[in-house]
Amino acid sequence: MKLSFQLYSARNFTPWADIIARLGALGYESAEGFGPLYEDPAATRAALDAAGLTMPTLHVSLDMAEGDTDALVALARTLGATAVYVPWIAPEARPTDAAGWAALADRLAACHARITAHGLTFGWHNHDFEFFPLPDGQIPMEILLTRAPQIDWEADLAWIVRGKADPLDWITRHGARITAAHFKDIAPAGEKTDEDGWADPGTGTVDWAALHRALKTQTRCAVLVAEHDNPSSFDRFATQAVATYRSF
Repeated sequence: MKLSFQLYSARNFTPWADIIARLGALGYESAEGFGPLYEDPAATRAALDAAGLTMPTLHVSLDMAEGDTDALVALARTLGATAVYVPWIAPEARPTDAAGWAALADRLAACHARITAHGLTFGWHNHDFEFFPLPDGQIPMEILLTRAPQIDWEADLAWIVRGKADPLDWITRHGARITAAHFKDIAPAGEKTDEDGWADPGTGTVDWAALHRALKTQTRCAVLVAEHDNPSSFDRFATQAVATYRSF
C-alpha cells in the first residue's frame, strides 16, 4: 500500500512544482491529481519525474468522466495514471431519492465501460452525503455499490465517520471494492475550527491503526492518499502524515 498525497490539500500553498518537490523530499511515493494539475499535464509530469513521484490516481469531475473519453485517457497516459475516480457531485445535482441514486449509478457504470476499455480502472470517491439515509431509509452508497457492481471505490474513511457511519463496517462488507483510500483525520469536537475540524493523520479521533490493518487484510487498496481539506500549514500536515504512515 503506497503512500500518496491528494494535491487538493496543498491548493493554498502553490506553486505546484515546489509542492511536488517537497513531497518527494519528505518521502512520498505518489501524488493524486485534481483539476488544476491537468491544465498543463506535461509540466505536472515533469515535476513528478523530477521529484521521483508517480501519479497513479486521478480525481476527475463527472463531466470529464462522461465527456471526451479519448482526452481523459490521454491525460491519464501523460500523467502515468492507472485509476480514475469521480469524487463529488454538487448539491444542486445530487439525487434526493433512491431512483435518482440508481440513475447516477447507471451513469457511473456507463463511464466505467468506456474508460476501462482503455485499460484504466474507474470508480467513485465518497464524501459524507452518501451515508445519510434517504426518506425511504436506503443509503446512497449502498445503492451505488449494488446498482453498479463493476465500479471501484476510493474510500474516504474520515468522511464516512462524518456521515455517521462506521468505516470498519463498510470495509468488512465492501472491502473487495476498495482499491484506494484517503488518509485523513478528525479533530476532537470544538477543536481545529480554523481547519474545518480536520486533523493531521494520527493526531485526531480516527483509529487509523485499526483502519490500516483492515485495509491491508480486507481490501485491494493499493494507494493510501493523505488528505486534509483545509490545513493551515502544508508542511506540518504533509510531515505528520508521513510519520503516522511509517508508524504502522
